[in-house]
Amino acid sequence: MKALVWHGKRDVRVDTVADPTIQDPTDAIVRITSSGVCGSDLHLYEVLGPFMSEGDIIGHEPMGIVEEVGSAVTNIARGDRVVVPFQIACGHCFMCGQGLHTQCETTQVRDHKMGAALFGYTRLYGQVPGGQAEYLRVPQAQFGPIKVPQGPADDRFVYLSDVLPTAWQAVEYAAIPDGGSVVVLGLGPIGDMSARVALHRGAGRVIGVDLVPERLERARANGVQALNLREHDDIAETIRELTDRRGPDSVIDAVGMEAHGSPFGKLAQQMATLIPDSLAAKMMERAGVDRLAAIHLAIDIVRRGGTISLIGVYGGMADPLPMLTLFDKQIQLRMGQANVRRWVDDILPLLTGDGDPLGVDDFATHRLPLEEGPRGYEMFQKKQEGTFKILLQPAAV
Repeated sequence: MKALVWHGKRDVRVDTVADPTIQDPTDAIVRITSSGVCGSDLHLYEVLGPFMSEGDIIGHEPMGIVEEVGSAVTNIARGDRVVVPFQIACGHCFMCGQGLHTQCETTQVRDHKMGAALFGYTRLYGQVPGGQAEYLRVPQAQFGPIKVPQGPADDRFVYLSDVLPTAWQAVEYAAIPDGGSVVVLGLGPIGDMSARVALHRGAGRVIGVDLVPERLERARANGVQALNLREHDDIAETIRELTDRRGPDSVIDAVGMEAHGSPFGKLAQQMATLIPDSLAAKMMERAGVDRLAAIHLAIDIVRRGGTISLIGVYGGMADPLPMLTLFDKQIQLRMGQANVRRWVDDILPLLTGDGDPLGVDDFATHRLPLEEGPRGYEMFQKKQEGTFKILLQPAAV
């Protein structure tokens, strides 16, 4: 089959690789019809090379048609249309019973002291072949795949793999009071969808912050008060002026380690890609190379007693946080990878009912054949041609 394969920093290629096969009774094989390119994929493309191996198949936002199932899989069958969550969870362990599917005890990557295995995402998360391919082996298929109706285009459902549950959890964790205010830092796909979900769920005021003009205009078109970071000398003061001088009730940090912050942090990330992998991995794990401008801004602007929901990905282990300020302001802080299946029952009715309340049908800006995946990554990384969200679509096989 054809698959998008990692070969090095800013080097992904479409290669011919072996077709996946059933290995365990709980496996399924899915023929991929669409697979999103995520901002987290750009971390692999740019700075997380020390945890990658040449030949890794990437991608963790797929959907498609079931081709084959193992003997223990009874919830889906050949011909079913399914979305595959980005994490691999069993559905029956203690953590899954708590709705914490990203902490699944069956698939935890204990060698690296990490949570549940993820599709297409580094040795830290199990090095499981990903979904930017013609076919995907899906472990724990007795629980993971989400069966969706035939009929609507893939755009209607594919974001159940990551974007929608991640945004939904971000809003849930933000604990926005009914009619209250929230600031969303970063208006990429997750931040943009978080803003839409917040408005849908009753937020009275949603303020978004970014510095990409196309993202700002897109958010404004959906009712968000979008602020261009470059146009405000003191963005925190601007936000306080908009929120009765207290600050917003909640802040969603959808930026993570892509923040435009510390020059040292950026340099350290770049340095990590230039030294031997064994040393770079230790540096990325321990040295605290993240660029923390976004989380520091969130702590600054949220009102006293407010809530910060951190959904952007941070990678380091030794970055300092202003603990005195967090304590003094009595800030509630929640974070973590989205527990996809936990939120499906809340989201799916919005996709199968009348209308399109979250605007998923036109959420993608580009739909490319799998063969153009390398060009898509370059466009996305450089923000060329108005690229906001890409869906890769393998040819019919």
